[in-house]
Amino acid sequence: MTTFDPQPSRRILLAGAGALGFSGLAGGAQAAQAAPLVNPVVRQRADAQVFKHADGYYYLTGSVPEYDRLVVRRSRTLAGLSTAQEAVIWRRPTEGKLGGYIWAPELHWLDGAWHMYFAAGDKGQPFRIRTYVLRCEGRNALTGTWSLLGEVQTPWDSFNLDSTIFHHKGVRWFCWAQKEPGIETNSNLYLAPLATPLTLGRPPVRLTVPTLDWEVRGFKVAEAPAVLIRNGRVFIAYSASATDDRYCLGLLTADADADLMAQGSWTKSPAPVFVSSSETGVWGPGHNSFTVDEQGRDVLVFHGRDYKVIKGNPLFDPNRHTRVQRLYYKPDGTPDFGVPAGAGEIPDRFSPLGRPGAFLRVDGEAVGVGGGALATTQLRQKAGAGGAVILEPILRPGHGLKVEGGVVAIGPGDKATAFKRVKGLAGKGVSFQAPGGGYLTHRDGAVVVGPARDVGARKAATFLVS
Repeated sequence: MTTFDPQPSRRILLAGAGALGFSGLAGGAQAAQAAPLVNPVVRQRADAQVFKHADGYYYLTGSVPEYDRLVVRRSRTLAGLSTAQEAVIWRRPTEGKLGGYIWAPELHWLDGAWHMYFAAGDKGQPFRIRTYVLRCEGRNALTGTWSLLGEVQTPWDSFNLDSTIFHHKGVRWFCWAQKEPGIETNSNLYLAPLATPLTLGRPPVRLTVPTLDWEVRGFKVAEAPAVLIRNGRVFIAYSASATDDRYCLGLLTADADADLMAQGSWTKSPAPVFVSSSETGVWGPGHNSFTVDEQGRDVLVFHGRDYKVIKGNPLFDPNRHTRVQRLYYKPDGTPDFGVPAGAGEIPDRFSPLGRPGAFLRVDGEAVGVGGGALATTQLRQKAGAGGAVILEPILRPGHGLKVEGGVVAIGPGDKATAFKRVKGLAGKGVSFQAPGGGYLTHRDGAVVVGPARDVGARKAATFLVS
């Protein structure tokens, strides 16, 4: 079962908990901890599910490019998933049923045992995709003995895949994608209570049919549901359109107290919430999941490519890599997915102490403090010599904040200023010291470098990291 922190209060602006993994900063001394979390987290693992289990481990599973086996890895940290040993828990048979394409696994702890849900075709009919379940004997998902439990029973014997399980108000829910006879789409989304690991407790409700222009590019697709329960609502992110650069995420929303089996309880986003980005160089973001980081902050997991143009069928391009980035929220409590951050350290947001809702923000060549689109307020801390960092805007890869005459602007990476990251001068958060001795600060909405001689100046030079 994917576990989430149910208390939004934990998703706070944490002092000094940035992507570089520094802690215990005092008077400029820096103690480097574990390796930073860097994208892509795992290469050539599509349809990734990452979650933090009650045993304290992060687990990852996903589709392999050969579509021939099921794999699991785990780590005490998100960053550790990059190098964690991967176990092959099952290989498809060489003939007959389940001998075709193996897609989109999800690992769940149900009734005291690990279960793996996955989609499989048959030998000779690789696209005759149905959903199956393996069960593990033993509490260790990587070393236990796995065996086939059976096929999930849905109302129609038709193409179905991408099942997920979540718990809400004492009910174990099952959500999945399926082609319904009589509806001319590739797949729609459905929801029902789960009575046993293989059977539904009630006839399902059809949540959505792909009809909007961004859902039907290449194929008419609504698939890969991922559930997030936050701020009094149930959110289901899902993937739409073909699996090339047109792949994207939409969002369904219901009130947490609503009847989830009533189609009218759900609303669909009129536009996609997460799409390819030419600025960051990530294409076809989709098939997501949600988890939390080591500080309890919400994290978006998804796959994407580093290039737009694909030769041949995109399903057989191997380079859909697992990526993560922190998930933020709009003032109304709905998720703000922003844009897919490109390769490199996971970006942060920097809010000046005493200015809630305001962030360091890059607008073209200018750097200021204020509001704006999420992506304009996300900067990655690129490690430099001696513990210094370059602050790189995600929309301007290869560039960074630079100081000229005390004014801060954007410049090429080789001209960017390497700041010394220290504990926040006001006793919390983080401060950035320029080579000349001044500190990154703000004044009347502008970002400058200046001295921090008094309490007010120290406060203005302190940033909370989220």
